[in-house]
Amino acid sequence: MARILLVEDSEQIWEFLSRRLTRRGHVVILAHDGEQAIANAKSGQPDIILLDMNLPVMDGWSAARALKADPHTGAVPIIAMSEHHSADAAEKITQAGCDDLHQKPVDLMKLFAQIEKFCPTVVVDPASETVE
Repeated sequence: MARILLVEDSEQIWEFLSRRLTRRGHVVILAHDGEQAIANAKSGQPDIILLDMNLPVMDGWSAARALKADPHTGAVPIIAMSEHHSADAAEKITQAGCDDLHQKPVDLMKLFAQIEKFCPTVVVDPASETVE
């Protein structure tokens, strides 16, 4: 499964998502602000980043630009998570370097599909022990 950097300042949301992602077999690395996201992306080597755009210390737009500009983290896909539903907000998120947008409130099935799009996994059927 994937190593996911979850960047979220709301304790309620990061606890909820962290539990659900861990249950699906992912390794979750947490960050609570944009600066911590950059540091944890470099040290944790995530496969994908779920990035809230409204963060303290450094906002998600600035963090996304910094992550994409860094040769160590530039190739890591970023899914922006935002309450903003306007076309202008979606364009700003794309311009910041995010690869996809997940509009809040979180829709778990949609989010899992977005993660799978960037981090496809091998599915093993436990009954047959064969790879599908």
